[in-house]
Amino acid sequence: MKKLKMLMTIAAVVLVAAAGARAQFFARDPGVRVGPAGAGGMLDGLTGLQPDFFTTGLGEFEEADGLAEGLGPRFNLDSCVGCHSQPATGGTSPEVNPQVAVATAFGALNTVPSFITLNGPVREARFKYTPNGTRDGGVHGLFVISGRNDGTADASGCNIQQDNFAAQLAAGNVSFRIPTPTFGSGLIEQIPDWAILANRNANALVKASLGISGHPNQNGNDGTIARFGWKAQNKSLLLFSGEAYNVEMGITNELFQTERDEAPTCQLVTTPNNVTATDGTTLPEGLSAIEKFAFFMRFLAPPTPSPDTPGGADSIGRGRYFFAAVGCALCHTPALRTGHSTVAALDSKPVNLFSDLLVHNMGPGLADDILQGQAGGDEFRTAPLWGLGQRIFFLHDGRATDLRQALQAHRSFGNLKYQSSEANTVIGLYNSLSESQKQDVLNFLRSL
Repeated sequence: MKKLKMLMTIAAVVLVAAAGARAQFFARDPGVRVGPAGAGGMLDGLTGLQPDFFTTGLGEFEEADGLAEGLGPRFNLDSCVGCHSQPATGGTSPEVNPQVAVATAFGALNTVPSFITLNGPVREARFKYTPNGTRDGGVHGLFVISGRNDGTADASGCNIQQDNFAAQLAAGNVSFRIPTPTFGSGLIEQIPDWAILANRNANALVKASLGISGHPNQNGNDGTIARFGWKAQNKSLLLFSGEAYNVEMGITNELFQTERDEAPTCQLVTTPNNVTATDGTTLPEGLSAIEKFAFFMRFLAPPTPSPDTPGGADSIGRGRYFFAAVGCALCHTPALRTGHSTVAALDSKPVNLFSDLLVHNMGPGLADDILQGQAGGDEFRTAPLWGLGQRIFFLHDGRATDLRQALQAHRSFGNLKYQSSEANTVIGLYNSLSESQKQDVLNFLRSL
């Protein structure tokens, strides 16, 4: 009965769309929502020292690290906030890309790669294959510290060179990623695995009729569900922090203790570069940087949607209905719930993330040919949509700045290497809506 009801709903939407096919305008993306960020603050209900852990983590998250802190030898940027600042600290790629300035800051001898532009997204680059044809998939730092002297340390004796990104681009061997927003991450971390699996199994017949499947990316050691990153490749916020500190900034830590490039002339700081103080320093100040990052993200509140902007409350309400009716909500699950937590602010709370936290086949059009855990080269985690209204760049590589383009990119048909996208039928149903109904959906998305 549930399947029949859903299919009847979809059919009704298409019939209504056909009746309105003579729309006098074309739907458009309203653009980045103006007004207050509605994000970047701490969770409501934090108690005891928890606000102090958040504030200390925020300060560390916003701090730029130099050579004396262990920056490099290869890196993408010198701070967390540089990647995660739109529309507030903890968000995603900003309007002006700080990677352009950091490339030559303090005398560093870097060339800005062609895929990094002043008004383009912050990006990291992954190589698909090694020179001998085996899988690579790892992040290759865009910049090196060679020639840099920032007043805290001198890397003029370091002579390593940047990777030849131009040659790798010409060979089609580069895939890009942009920063994922971290708002509400502590709530996502506390969603029980059973809730994710139960949601996967819900409406199974309807999902099958639309070509939707999806599966969790499970941790290889304990089998639990990973949930952070574009391919849900990271299990926890601490792991996410430790890996990013090493990969993006080149700073070794308690989780990643050895340098990615061990050129002798470029080792300016004892490794690991940053660890928890064991000299009696009080908490939370004495925590390692990655612990501070994790606490900041864990206690970071989710973004607040707008009830009436853009388009008004009625349009947003209709858009929410059509979003579900065509099947978008079958993957972009509007809400899940946390389990029990020792932190009251995270205990049994709704999580209005608009994601099932599963990875799905997205077809050759979006495939990046990067394997991570159980996620294949064309599989990506359903991106949480909360906060989408104030994002500038969309999709894993930042190729889109218009929601219409991002929606259509979900649709692509299979080839010899990859299956068709699981979103094909849903996007087809969306395309059958009238222009005014599409506008309602776009207004709804920009309200989030």
